[in-house]
Amino acid sequence: MTSATSIPLTEGTLRVAIVGAGPAGIYAGDILATHAAAGGHHVVIDLFESLPAPYGLIRYGVAPDHPRIKGIVGSLHEMLDRASADPDADRRTIRFLGNIEIGRDISLDELRARYHAVVLATGAIRDARLDIPGVELPGSYGAADFVSWFDGHPDVPRTWPLDAASVAVIGNGNVALDVARVLAKQAEDLRTTEVPDNVLAGLEASAVTDVHVFGRRGPADIKFTPIELRELGEVPGVDIVLYDEDFDGVDATAASTNQLKVMLRTLNAWRDRPSTGAARRLHLHFWHAPVEIRGDEQVEGIRFERTAPASDGTGPVGTGEFREYGVQAVYRAVGYFGPPVQDAPFDERRGVVPNEGGRVEPGLYATGWIKRGPVGLIGHTKSDALETITNLLADHAAGRLSAPAEQTDVTELLAEHSYTTWDGWLALDAHERGLGETHQHVRERVKVVPRDEQVAISDGALVR
Repeated sequence: MTSATSIPLTEGTLRVAIVGAGPAGIYAGDILATHAAAGGHHVVIDLFESLPAPYGLIRYGVAPDHPRIKGIVGSLHEMLDRASADPDADRRTIRFLGNIEIGRDISLDELRARYHAVVLATGAIRDARLDIPGVELPGSYGAADFVSWFDGHPDVPRTWPLDAASVAVIGNGNVALDVARVLAKQAEDLRTTEVPDNVLAGLEASAVTDVHVFGRRGPADIKFTPIELRELGEVPGVDIVLYDEDFDGVDATAASTNQLKVMLRTLNAWRDRPSTGAARRLHLHFWHAPVEIRGDEQVEGIRFERTAPASDGTGPVGTGEFREYGVQAVYRAVGYFGPPVQDAPFDERRGVVPNEGGRVEPGLYATGWIKRGPVGLIGHTKSDALETITNLLADHAAGRLSAPAEQTDVTELLAEHSYTTWDGWLALDAHERGLGETHQHVRERVKVVPRDEQVAISDGALVR
């Protein structure tokens, strides 16, 4: 283990722990460091992450063929590198401590005893429930688990069953499109990305021929982004199939936003495309509400109720018409749900830590999806962090934050744990980039998947 430099316990220093090193946690740390410096305060921040590597859902929740979105990593890296890499420990403001899970390796109470404040930025990593019969059948999968697999998350199995010819994807958001696109795409077209080798091998053996994406609302209510939708139509060797009945009464010129107008024009253009006879087809269905996943010992089909716009404009309503599709697998992309943090308040219904402007209780704060729920893009995450940190600093200025009861550095508690550091991440990052350069298909990086290998490389104990 590469040990972290012990941070001096200077009197008057504001000490803050941030739990979660995804965008929410990194933005919070950067904003805190910047605002504290501008106000003449000395602040030190420990950024805890349960995985050995930073960046959270940007590393493990974004499809590997999204280089523009992956580019966010560059700015996150700059923030952490600027705050973490100074050789003078007195001038460092952020210290990265990875492979440490709160509640397993250190308790929330132990953290709170060593810091003026703790900010929870743990995100939303679980699939939201879909309460219909048959949802637990083999062959019914949560989209978050599938995304974790194709992104090389260390805590999911290395293999994924891709023996179904016809697959249903439930959802009309960007995650549903990511899942559908990866399922429909030929493995060959992912070779230049950072997709792990075990995932390429699984996709090469895939039996998928038809991917059906179902949404309970109409085309004018889709939750995609124009870029995501456009990329769907650029998948080589895949025909896009739409159904004219889903567009009855839909007027692209009357769309509520320019983004929606663009997407409706895209969909209408696809309706006019002739079939190319491609080996794989991606079907987009609207006005379908899932009712039941059918099958005895395995998914054999899925049943929907056809929906229609409500007369009062409140949303889709059932029509009493039911349709069934023969599929051998179902992927549920109906949203994410935040996990509880041990010993922190938690709203089981919404999957968030209850808060007011990021304030949970004295000395405890929240930001990101665990604060507001799994909605919004990177811009929302930044403004979220600004609100939380503004309130934290106001509480500090007003004397509402208690001084740490324990004066020992937290690394003394972690001495028996294999935690990773910023220098360790730089070593792992360089290692993965090196694998990409020497791979038979040159790519930016090849991810190391096993957790123990990530930790060993970070510690300099495993070199290839």
